[in-house]
Amino acid sequence: MEFEKRKKVRLFLNITPLIDVVFLLLIFFMLSSHFVVQPGIKITLPHAKTSKLQAEKDITIFISANNALYLNDKCATIDTLLPMLQDELKIRDKDSVIIKADKNINLGLAVQVLDIAKDAGAKSVVISTEKDDVKQ
Repeated sequence: MEFEKRKKVRLFLNITPLIDVVFLLLIFFMLSSHFVVQPGIKITLPHAKTSKLQAEKDITIFISANNALYLNDKCATIDTLLPMLQDELKIRDKDSVIIKADKNINLGLAVQVLDIAKDAGAKSVVISTEKDDVKQ
């Protein structure tokens, strides 16, 4: 009498489709991610206890520690700032300007930029600061 041999069933998990799906998801999220990048101008803003959050969509003038001027991301000088700012105010149809200046700049330069912004037609000029978290 001959017995039938028992067949061994080998179970294995095929993870190839899983790996494909994981890589596709990884690529999708890498390509669809949006990172907010601040402009590459190094500025240390002064601190203030009464600062308020202001919209970043406005026109911004940056004054770096070495007194370099930037209108949004474009390099400017004292002489070219007025026409550039007038053009930007017309294009964007905005009437407010934000000044982001390093805390170690010359006060005379800041006042000069403030006057240029007013001459260009800005109705409101905001000086940007960092919120001081010190509680008294």
